[in-house]
Amino acid sequence: MKTLLTTLVLFTLLINLGVAQNSSKSKQISDEERMEWWTDARFGMFIHWGIYSVPAGFYKGEPQTNSAEWIMNKGKIPLCEYQKYADLFNPTLFDAKTFVGLAKEAGMKYMVITSKHHDGFSMFDSDSNPFNVVDATPFGRDVMKELADECAKQGIKFGFYYSQAQDWSHPGGMGNNWDKTMQRVSSDAYVMEKALPEVNQLLSDYGNIAIFWWDTPRAMSKEVVDSLHHVTTALQPAIITNDRLGEDYPGDHKTYERHMPKKKPEDKYWELCQPISGSWGYRSDDQNFKSLETLIGNLANAASMGGNYLLNVSPTCLGTLSPKAVERMKGIGAWMAKNSEAIYKTQASPCSKVDWGYITMKKTDGNTKLYLHVFDWEAGKITVPIRNKSAKASLLTNGSKKFKTKAGEEGLTVQLSGDAPDKINSVIVLELADAPDAIEPKPFGQDENGVVAFMTESAEFENMQGIGVRYNSSKDCVGSWTNEQERVYWTFSVEKPGKFQVTASTAGPEASEFMVELNGQSKTVKIAATPSYDDFKPLEIGTFEIKEAGSYKIMFKPVMGAWQPINLKEVVMTPLN
Repeated sequence: MKTLLTTLVLFTLLINLGVAQNSSKSKQISDEERMEWWTDARFGMFIHWGIYSVPAGFYKGEPQTNSAEWIMNKGKIPLCEYQKYADLFNPTLFDAKTFVGLAKEAGMKYMVITSKHHDGFSMFDSDSNPFNVVDATPFGRDVMKELADECAKQGIKFGFYYSQAQDWSHPGGMGNNWDKTMQRVSSDAYVMEKALPEVNQLLSDYGNIAIFWWDTPRAMSKEVVDSLHHVTTALQPAIITNDRLGEDYPGDHKTYERHMPKKKPEDKYWELCQPISGSWGYRSDDQNFKSLETLIGNLANAASMGGNYLLNVSPTCLGTLSPKAVERMKGIGAWMAKNSEAIYKTQASPCSKVDWGYITMKKTDGNTKLYLHVFDWEAGKITVPIRNKSAKASLLTNGSKKFKTKAGEEGLTVQLSGDAPDKINSVIVLELADAPDAIEPKPFGQDENGVVAFMTESAEFENMQGIGVRYNSSKDCVGSWTNEQERVYWTFSVEKPGKFQVTASTAGPEASEFMVELNGQSKTVKIAATPSYDDFKPLEIGTFEIKEAGSYKIMFKPVMGAWQPINLKEVVMTPLN
């Protein structure tokens, strides 16, 4: 092991020496400058594509659970059998110009594609992995190279997704616990032999790479994670990375998968990634396409909270997209062609959530514009929760169409008139004479008895993996909490400080443990098993002290190695004095 790590370090040093001269000449830029194009863009295309598009969700005639790219895992398919799908992968209808052109038509400013997913198949001409799109398929073309070149031509930023820990085709990769024919080696050996050389190649041979999108962090040695991070930033100093490399590397932005955050995240930079249908990779039985209204709403919602929207499409094994996906992309593009000013280069709304749509903001040269994304035009009037008394309101797509405004106790009311200019999202530009003075809602906190009862549906989540932990409305609980990386928390206010007893209810057929943190104090709590996930039992968490009035966060963190999935609800903080 010591020799292996020494080799790994030497490999990293050689890479660093190779880029040191160029790096030393590179202009040093701040994080804000590096992230500027990304925050201005707001909208990008995600692509999940691999040989899993051949079985398209079915193995031996039976549909497998989860998204299509998980079929090797869910079907427990031996590597020798899975590799045969490469023989059938021949996407002769693929055209990079068409793909990039569709992204551009939709209004997307960047593209991220799976260079290697968990199955271990490389969708590029890998020098260290013969199980790749050039050497192992009849197609024999480097998809990544074609897309990288075309994005450069059409002015779209280009980035790679890479599964750094899970690799079901390498004996040192994590995740394959079903193929007993594989002669296991260490995870460090896998990184040295495959992951690190591939990352080096992707960042050396494909031009300017704007984004590197890691996925599913696992308990890897510090040396290999450090090496992956260091090589990435050394080879492409201006690159943007997400938060899924490892615990010590938060990346440049936080990742939300599938589910939109309920309120503006505390993180300065964040992104929602979401498939346009039900599956990330192509499934032949997946018809669960999101409506155009939902997609435009998600884009506006993310921008209203200062985040980006990375929308995934899934090509078939022929290299084409489903007609429904194309239809929706073009529909978004038609809306963006008229209204993109309300998305690009905008900032988060200064106001709390509204029930008629979303608000984005743009500040330029001392002037403030609020873009009111009106989804409920039939209401006849909308209220913007600001105290400003003077404002000019006009339709974004037709500045000559004006709207009357009136200041009141609840905010500034805009009187709508005529039919909705857009059948989904009509945008009104509100030009303010002064900086926006938001009317803040009363913060969530104690009742008249000093009790804080945490609403389960208001729970927030960190480090979500896959579909991830989420609110289960049918059971009114936090559920699907299957990964020990995931955390659950609430933010709240306290007006009457003191000592508090925290309790909850949990359900799960196996004993588990989590750590509860509040105001710098922590308690490790053992959770007894219950007969089922529906059988909730009370749980005493412990006593915490809050000495000053203010805003606080209570966090629930799984204990690594002792965690088993549970359902959680009825979290209550009761004063003891």
